[in-house]
Amino acid sequence: MKLRCLIIDDEFLARQRLIKLLEPYESLSIVGECKNGKDALEKINLKEPDLIFLDIQMPDMDGFTVYDKLPKKPYVIFTTAYDTYALNAFKINAVDYLLKPFDNERLEIAIERIIAIQKTNKTSKLEKNIKRLLQQTLQETNTFINEISFTTKGRTKSINVDDVIYFKSDGNYIKLITNEKSYLYRKTMNALYNNLDPDQFLRIHRTLILNKFYIKTCVYVNNNVYKFKLKNGIEVLSSRSFSSVIAKYLIIK
Repeated sequence: MKLRCLIIDDEFLARQRLIKLLEPYESLSIVGECKNGKDALEKINLKEPDLIFLDIQMPDMDGFTVYDKLPKKPYVIFTTAYDTYALNAFKINAVDYLLKPFDNERLEIAIERIIAIQKTNKTSKLEKNIKRLLQQTLQETNTFINEISFTTKGRTKSINVDDVIYFKSDGNYIKLITNEKSYLYRKTMNALYNNLDPDQFLRIHRTLILNKFYIKTCVYVNNNVYKFKLKNGIEVLSSRSFSSVIAKYLIIK
């Protein structure tokens, strides 16, 4: 029985290239392609694919949001140009994480893996060992915080840093802004920033730290000042003292 596959990517050429690479695999059947998150949610519910090839950064919603909204989870192979989100991909038990531009050999490894999983309905012993070793390595080498805990109204609240759009200084506190609401956290900006992963967070002002994942655009204004537009529609300005850090971010992003 063939695996029913759906390709989700906002770039037309990327979709066409993947379709071409998948042609030799008789065990797969491509049931459709999608150019954005909204289209993906509709077609996944309609087509009920066994496997989705899912891009992460798309204009309307990111790949993790798409996956989170699915009531029934198909197997997922992420296809992205960014290696920043690999850990999050493994957290939701993604079959594989393909970095663009991947070649046919790398794709073949992913296909062999999904076929093995599909046949046994569970991950192979080798994959479990790989994930275990990956988690051990990350625990040993990554000293950055993943959660922020604080007390509000007499109760302890924990926020995953991945969910924070940006941090803003607010007197003796720091305001944590998420899609749902904002929270106050008693900490200095310097102490907080030293505990955040610089690959994920960008400080653009002494009072502002942005989650790079939620940055939509960044444009130069003048006098070493940049304007950032975030995915929630908020616009913020950097300070001149952080212009070199921002310039480096723009080069490598």
